[in-house]
Amino acid sequence: MPLTLAEAISRVPQWGGKIGLKTTPLPGGITNLNYKVDVDGESYVLRITGERTELLGIDRQFEHAANLQAGELGIAPEVVYFIEPEGYLVTRFIKARPLPPEEITTAPWIKQLTTILKKIHSMPAIPGKFDVFKVVADYTRTIARYNVNFPVDFDHITTRTQQAESALLVHPYKPAPCHNDLLNANFLYDGNIRILDWEYAGMGDIFFDLANFSAHHELNEDQMHWLLDYYFGKVTPQHLARLKIMRSMSDFREATWALIQVAVSSLDFDFQAYANKYFDRMRFLMNNPEWDQWMMEVK
Repeated sequence: MPLTLAEAISRVPQWGGKIGLKTTPLPGGITNLNYKVDVDGESYVLRITGERTELLGIDRQFEHAANLQAGELGIAPEVVYFIEPEGYLVTRFIKARPLPPEEITTAPWIKQLTTILKKIHSMPAIPGKFDVFKVVADYTRTIARYNVNFPVDFDHITTRTQQAESALLVHPYKPAPCHNDLLNANFLYDGNIRILDWEYAGMGDIFFDLANFSAHHELNEDQMHWLLDYYFGKVTPQHLARLKIMRSMSDFREATWALIQVAVSSLDFDFQAYANKYFDRMRFLMNNPEWDQWMMEVK
């Protein structure tokens, strides 16, 4: 059973016996419940994790370790406490503003972002692994177990996925620390770009991080060129093809993630519509006339 808000607060030693402690629900997020906690002139964020999030591939110990390390580098909010064994995270509240898509996708902001991503990808190794092909395979088995309906063209999608994995394995990636969930809501700015929510962080392919940002922010061709140029110092056909293939896999991961939520989440959110949206976006890429050319270029 998850802890109540009061029970979770009582488990944080720094808050014990404090008078005038104030809690405020934080909007956003479609997995967990988040609260701002004000106490003694300081502000924190308490995350109460959603139910059965282990089915989404989340390991709260791994999340804590990644957030702790990124917080020490100033990339993420500082970790203050970790409630065990429930895996609830307490971080410092950052007085910051959002970075809306129309802003963060301009050239100067993409340049800043790549600097942050390179810092993440250069961190010491973090626990956990994230391989998007394994993730969607695991998600697919979970979806089948809960008898959630797959799209009618799922066999075709699976064939395309196998093609992509085989092509990318010609030049295997070297695992690096990655965030793996770079949707817009996870960015804040307080003079520096801060990245929230390290639930899916693990050792993975840097191209997935680049593609995940690209997909969630619907970058156009010019913006994808900026992203690669600022990150690598050049844009090659191989880089661009790998980015586009991984972008399709980012959308596939998001769609299958949502289908699991259809089965297990108690939040008031239309996860089926969310899944449909990402399946449509994934199809647009996988059925692109240039798909076979991308397969050749990554090799």
